[in-house]
Amino acid sequence: MMDTLFNHRSIRKFNTNEVEQSKLDIILQAASRASNTGNMQAYSIVVTREASLRKKLWEAHFKQDMVLEAPVHLTFCSDFNRFSKWCEQREANPGYNNLLSFLTGAIDAIIAAQNAVIAAESLGLGICYLGTATWMAAKVIEILDLPKLVVPVTSIVMGYPAEAPTLVDRLPVEGIVHNEKYQDYQPSDIDRIHLEKEALQSTLDLIKINGKETLAQIFTDNRYKGSDNRYFSKAFLDVLEQQGFMCNDD
Repeated sequence: MMDTLFNHRSIRKFNTNEVEQSKLDIILQAASRASNTGNMQAYSIVVTREASLRKKLWEAHFKQDMVLEAPVHLTFCSDFNRFSKWCEQREANPGYNNLLSFLTGAIDAIIAAQNAVIAAESLGLGICYLGTATWMAAKVIEILDLPKLVVPVTSIVMGYPAEAPTLVDRLPVEGIVHNEKYQDYQPSDIDRIHLEKEALQSTLDLIKINGKETLAQIFTDNRYKGSDNRYFSKAFLDVLEQQGFMCNDD
């Protein structure tokens, strides 16, 4: 298990081999055993293998080739539809049409997703998370017929790797761990924490290719621009309202 955790690599190229149903069953069972809030399991997993649906998802996920190549696509959703219906059918009055409930389901879904990832990698499969599940949530909802109180929070493509990428750098543990209380970062801390990452030849090459002065500028100007963040934030809030998670009962 430690080898699986410490050797995680995102896979973006997959071969044509199908994922055996027996392995997929184990992966989904592992996901179902994840920690969750109040044992409500306020999440659902949509398994998509059908080629025409994966093509629609490929279009929604900015046409990333791995969405077409990987034979299995898993969409993890915050889901209070199922739990609310259970409450109503048992003479209980659900009150889960609100932001806190969405966040509860989202946390449950992401924990379940990571369980699935660890299980998949331990079985020799490769995965890649798709952050675009929230960026393009409205389209994913349409493709997968998600009802009210169900919202996608992350997706995973899964299959047998057709590449063996090197391990991606990570910040040193001291950069993300705070002992006892949060210790705010001083300028010297920021410099020290990012020193190794910024000195990598791959980083220097990336800066040159993008015509930037620093790695940070690639994030702010190219990858995750403020204008994009604001646009997709508004779009996602609209989705939460559309799906019934922003109701005010007062």
